[in-house]
Amino acid sequence: MPAANPEHEVGSNFDTTRHGHAVAHRNVTGKARVRLPASRAHQRCWAIASRTRVKVLRFFVLYRRTQSGPICCSSARCLRARSAWQLLRCILRAAAVPARLACTNNPMRLIYKDGVARTATSADPMHGVRSRIVGVGEAVPVLGGGKRPYINFDNAASTPVLREVLDSVNNFMRWYSSVHRGSGFKSKISSHAFDSARRIVCDFVGGNAREHVVIFGKNTSEAINKLAHCMPLERDDVVLLSLLEHHSNDLPWRAKCRVEHIGADAHGGLDEEAYQRLLEKHKGRVKLVAVTGASNVTGHVPDVHRLARKAHEAGAQILVDCAQLAPHRRVDVGRLSDPAHLDYVSISAHKMYAPFGTGALISRRDTFEQGEPEYRGGGTIEFVTLDTVDWADTPDRDEAGSPNVVGAVALATAIKELTAIGMDAIARHEAELTTYALDKLRAIGPLRLYGPSKTDTAADRLGVIPFTLEAVSHFQVAAVLSVEWGIGVRNGCFCAHPYAMHLLDMQDEAIQRIRTDLRMQDRRTLPGMVRVSFGMYNTRNEVDVLAEALGQIARGRYRGRYEQDRRSGEFRPIGWQPGFAQYFEL
Repeated sequence: MPAANPEHEVGSNFDTTRHGHAVAHRNVTGKARVRLPASRAHQRCWAIASRTRVKVLRFFVLYRRTQSGPICCSSARCLRARSAWQLLRCILRAAAVPARLACTNNPMRLIYKDGVARTATSADPMHGVRSRIVGVGEAVPVLGGGKRPYINFDNAASTPVLREVLDSVNNFMRWYSSVHRGSGFKSKISSHAFDSARRIVCDFVGGNAREHVVIFGKNTSEAINKLAHCMPLERDDVVLLSLLEHHSNDLPWRAKCRVEHIGADAHGGLDEEAYQRLLEKHKGRVKLVAVTGASNVTGHVPDVHRLARKAHEAGAQILVDCAQLAPHRRVDVGRLSDPAHLDYVSISAHKMYAPFGTGALISRRDTFEQGEPEYRGGGTIEFVTLDTVDWADTPDRDEAGSPNVVGAVALATAIKELTAIGMDAIARHEAELTTYALDKLRAIGPLRLYGPSKTDTAADRLGVIPFTLEAVSHFQVAAVLSVEWGIGVRNGCFCAHPYAMHLLDMQDEAIQRIRTDLRMQDRRTLPGMVRVSFGMYNTRNEVDVLAEALGQIARGRYRGRYEQDRRSGEFRPIGWQPGFAQYFEL
């Protein structure tokens, strides 16, 4: 029997008109009709499906009930399928559909866009994202002997891994080998994957290979330190930093030259008038402006392109720390001829649903075509004699040793998935969730919000919300949320001490007392806030649980008795300790 054409009918009354998309639904007679695009992969799928019509149609109907997200088949996998069962497994695996499916006769519609099929009831591109997060809703032990689904509100520190990223890494491990050094087939594949990852990262931030270079490293901290080493700065040169910065975009510059901090307003927003005054005050001496793309403390998002334009007018370059911004918003470095372009940006994969130990600095190429590399060793040279060294071109010279190919593959896969979902869709979802959360938290009387807390500005900030509870230590709030509610948050000053001190309105005398306590190894009085931070997979239901928990804590209603550890400052429940080894142990 010849293979069926992808437009061949199943059932009756089949519409053969081509529209570049596929529709599967039940007509007035109750019979199913299906249309699929004539790509090679779908021709193969349809050839198999047509031989086992009932099973495949039942699968499509069952899939409508699961509401797990788009059917996103890899063409290579589909082409390897030799039976309906193999095809079904391929689709299930790609869509992360649970093995146990319930039957339903509800009609469905598949809409193809860029080769991805989605249900009409899930036209929202965020539909199904939550099911693609590894470990989401995992049950964790809580005080009292029960378990609760884990709620991760600590995404600003690190995100969980996307299922597609984990699958990609596992698939790649069969072919893993050394890169750029071997003639074997696996080495060639690994080199191809590594080079492809570099291109994907460059495209993600709007760079181009002629003007920009992508340098892989461990994370954003390493990326900024590398830039600080390679920039030709003198001790009298000036680097302008914002008060909002993470320590990673502050401390490396203090060791290189004179640093001036751009102030912040009472709500934590960047003071652009102060920025302009500093540019004029140090006219001709400002070599770099280093700012965050989004605050990891308050979620404030400065207009980095406006800042860039002013920096370039003053003869300076600009670095934007995009570690916090990249998972939530579009990043566009622009062409170097654009007055508002970004000279340098840094990203970290562990904040982008790919926690496999890599990050990247995307730099203007000419900066790394001069001087000598920060680290020296394998892969950084063209030729070495006893007396001379000929350095390789960037980026090879700036990635000493065997690179983290697996991390690069993970980051590139995460970028492709984020792009497929759509950064604008992610931004909308998180803005709506932030607005909802701010309304909920504001209703808790003793709770004080910090940063841009107005709900009408939620679209202009990230889903990062710091707060304190009156008369309750931030250490204790975080402990009770974890131990009794299974909610993971972050507390403290979030590696941005000057910014946190500003938000908390800490005076010099109080700061000196804290430093004295620290010298005595007593962290119990450390100031701080509690921070909740959202990812693209978090939900309103989770926010409801958080609001309920904080309401109980504010009223002093919690199950356990807690004691505070002097050295760490942490609160721990008396007489209760979960057995971590039963969940994971090396």
